[in-house]
Amino acid sequence: MNFAAMMLVAMAFDLAFGWPKALFERIGHPVTWLGALIGVLEARLNREGTNRRVRGVLTALLVTGIAAGIGAAVQALLPEGWLGLVLGGALAWPLVALRSMHDHVARVAKPLLSGDLTGARQAVAMIVGRDPARLDEAGVARAALESLAENSSDGIVAPLFWGAFFGLSGIAGYKAINTLDSMIGHRNARYEAFGWASARIDDGVNLLPARLTGALFALASGVRAKDAFGVMRRDASAHRSPNAGWPESALAGALGIRLSGPRIYGDRIAQEPWLNGAAPDPEPLDLARGLALYARAMGLGAVLLGLVAWAIWRG
Repeated sequence: MNFAAMMLVAMAFDLAFGWPKALFERIGHPVTWLGALIGVLEARLNREGTNRRVRGVLTALLVTGIAAGIGAAVQALLPEGWLGLVLGGALAWPLVALRSMHDHVARVAKPLLSGDLTGARQAVAMIVGRDPARLDEAGVARAALESLAENSSDGIVAPLFWGAFFGLSGIAGYKAINTLDSMIGHRNARYEAFGWASARIDDGVNLLPARLTGALFALASGVRAKDAFGVMRRDASAHRSPNAGWPESALAGALGIRLSGPRIYGDRIAQEPWLNGAAPDPEPLDLARGLALYARAMGLGAVLLGLVAWAIWRG
């Protein structure tokens, strides 16, 4: 089956419908189902006095195996031809966050552009972990743009990438890994050992998609592509994450602003390095420009998927 074409169908469904609120209220969402499974396993296995690292490895393998296995089993039942592609795309649809990513950041941009800093802080608190009360206008814009860049990779490009290679098993397995990392892949006393495997696996499966996302942002920036690629090559490796720095630095270079830098989490100041540090802080209008660049970059990604699908058909 042409998995690249299946992922294009999933993108089309998500672009057209998002994940409807009524559907979420009725059946939830596959990520919430994965989260519930991870929560049960974490509560049962992540206990003091046990080998937390081994139990964490088993948890990561079990959750990923269940998700990928269900995807493979469902895929095996799909009919051949266009019907199978459409059904497969519909099943992959909730695992692509194309529309919701735009909507979350747009909810920050709208009040910020109108001068409503309080409303913008409330909106950005839904997508980042830092203390919104301490963010000024530039801080809100920077936090939203960083979320846009990183989650373009984690929520869109990476699931489509693995889905294009392995179909439903690839996209479901990836979302399991990413959900594991977001829930237990933290560096604190409770999760340092138990979430070690989840964090390392997530780093591995995002290695190529993060760099591809950075390239898409750079290419979609047109006349600023050279600057975006230059900032990405120079600054991406300075980021605390082995992957997030690539799309973030590309976005910073494409918009001519600086991102990352020191930020406050609770009562702790994280001294992060700047990406494109010589550039000015983002302004509210840069958030709107970032959303426009996001749309062009994801459109370019769809074109790339289309070319892969066409090559598979021709082959």
